[in-house]
Amino acid sequence: MTSLIVIAKAPLPGRVKTRLTPPFTPEQAAGLAEAALADTLAAAAATPAERHVLVLDGVPGPWLPPGFEVVPQRGGGLDERLAAAFADCAGPALLIGMDTPQVTPELLAPALAFDTCDAWFGPAADGGFWALGLAAADPALLLGVPMSVPETGAVQFERLRAAGLRTGLLPRLRDVDTAADAAEVAALAPAGRFAARYRRLSARTPVVR
Repeated sequence: MTSLIVIAKAPLPGRVKTRLTPPFTPEQAAGLAEAALADTLAAAAATPAERHVLVLDGVPGPWLPPGFEVVPQRGGGLDERLAAAFADCAGPALLIGMDTPQVTPELLAPALAFDTCDAWFGPAADGGFWALGLAAADPALLLGVPMSVPETGAVQFERLRAAGLRTGLLPRLRDVDTAADAAEVAALAPAGRFAARYRRLSARTPVVR
């Protein structure tokens, strides 16, 4: 059974997108995070998979569409939480975060097929990764990978290579971390909830690009 996993935090002020403050307030940053999560979940829901799973730190809100199994995050560091998310889904799985609202079903669907590869890797522009697919969960592939640093993606990709996994590459995407990121991602996906929220907020909040 192939799973499409979204790992996310509930979009609460002061707990998400703190690097957007300033120029945005914590409440505005949380609103942008909620819009990014809603866009991400909509894209995931529209992508054919046998299971759609939200691995959540927090409580679901009205932004959650139907059709998702919601399970709590478990583990300490992000590497542990990612490893646990894969371990909780028997069979092949593709995991994405909530920071790339420009993602589409067309980007995700190919990475749910593991007939010609053992893993999928989606690099992020900041040096991390936005997607990781594994035909079989193996905590050793994730545990100990330094997270949220410029070399995160390189270390994670090397883990896949060193394990001898045939790895398919997904397009490089930009995470929304800073105001400049938000402006670029909103321009890339102007029809989404994230872009609409960004336009409303930036109209009254000076944003340095």
